[in-house]
Order: sequence, then structure tokens, then C-alpha cells
Amino acid sequence: MLAVFDGVRELTMASICLRICLAAVCGGAIGIEREYKRRPAGFRTHILICLGAAMTMLTSQYLFQVMHYSTDIARLGAQVVAGIGFIGAGTIVVTRRQKVKGLTTAAGLWASAIVGLALGAGFYEGGILTTVLILLAELVFSRLEYWLLSVAPEVHLYIEYEEKPCLDEILVLLREKNVKILNMELTRSVDGQHNHASAILFVRLNKRIRLQELMGQISKVQGIFRLEEL
Repeated sequence: MLAVFDGVRELTMASICLRICLAAVCGGAIGIEREYKRRPAGFRTHILICLGAAMTMLTSQYLFQVMHYSTDIARLGAQVVAGIGFIGAGTIVVTRRQKVKGLTTAAGLWASAIVGLALGAGFYEGGILTTVLILLAELVFSRLEYWLLSVAPEVHLYIEYEEKPCLDEILVLLREKNVKILNMELTRSVDGQHNHASAILFVRLNKRIRLQELMGQISKVQGIFRLEEL
């Protein structure tokens, strides 16, 4: 433990102010990255959750140490850990193309609540260090994740095209590039006077071609309206 925090580990007015302020700062630091990426739970949401969790632990300690209630001071904190799942679930959505979004935001909310509990309990070192590691995971490790996805051997491609000959040309292109099709799902939708078709291709890349290069060549096929990775 760091000796610098020894004077504010007991439940005093100074320690209460420090814990609440740290919860706001740490929660805001985690949330501002989500806000920058325009996620549904951003700056203010993370601050409120972290503050609420910190106050939960402070209330538990107050009831036990000041009011002398014979209660388990960890009980309220346990309810925060379980209850935050309802908020996190609200940030997770499944798109029409069966793509799951919001998992990182939900995990960040849960971690922000844990940081609040740690700071509210006076575990300053754990709360601050966890905040730094969360930011490291969201800001730095995300770049590593994107790089790994770019060289992933198996990917899902969503393609909207005009007519069947367009799809046939795509399939020919994939065979020429030695890209193996593991699975293919075709749908057709009628939008006013337009009759569009879409396909979800699960393909396995080879070592000689990267995903961005393959998508660039597919996008040149005449009749494609949309092309993206799922």
C-alpha cells in the first residue's frame, strides 16, 4: 500500500471528499473515450455510475462505523455488481446483419462501477491503477485488436448488390484469389421500385492477400451498393 494514502483511509470528511472526487475523475476518464467514439454510454453516464458505486460503499461504511448497524458492509456493493448488468445490457444491440455492438461499452460500465466501489472503500491504489489499465485497454489495445482483425484468416463480409450476375462475378473473383467460402447466406429485399439482394459471406483468406486489399477489389465489381466487414 502507498503511504501517501494512509491519512485518508479512515472515514473522515477529507477522505469522503477525496473518494467522491476520484470517482468522478476516474469515471469521467473512462467515459470520455466512449464519448469520443459516440457510444450510447459516454462521459456523464460513466461518471454517474462510478459516483453511485462509490457512494454505495461509503454508505455501507457509514452504517457500520458511525451508525453501528450490525450489517454486512459488502452487501450493498454486491448489489451494485449485479445491478449494473441491467444498464450494461441496454448498450448491447444486435444489428439487422447479426452484428453485436456495445460489448466494450457494457464492460466499461461494469468496470467503472468496480472502480467506484474500490475508491468508495478507500482502496485508492486499486481504483486508480484499474482506471489506467481500462484506458490502456480502450485506447491502446484497441489498435492491436484492429490490426489482428485486419490479418484474421476468417471474416464475414456483408454485400448488397443489384443482380445475380454481380454475385457470380464476386464468387469468380474469390476463386481467382484462392479465398475459400466457408458459408454463404443470401437474402432479397424490395424497396419501392428497387429490388436489391444481399449476401453474407464467411470466407477464409490466404496468406497472399489482406482483407482491405480483397475488399478493394470486390468493391470495383459493377452493381455493388454496399460492402462491409461484420
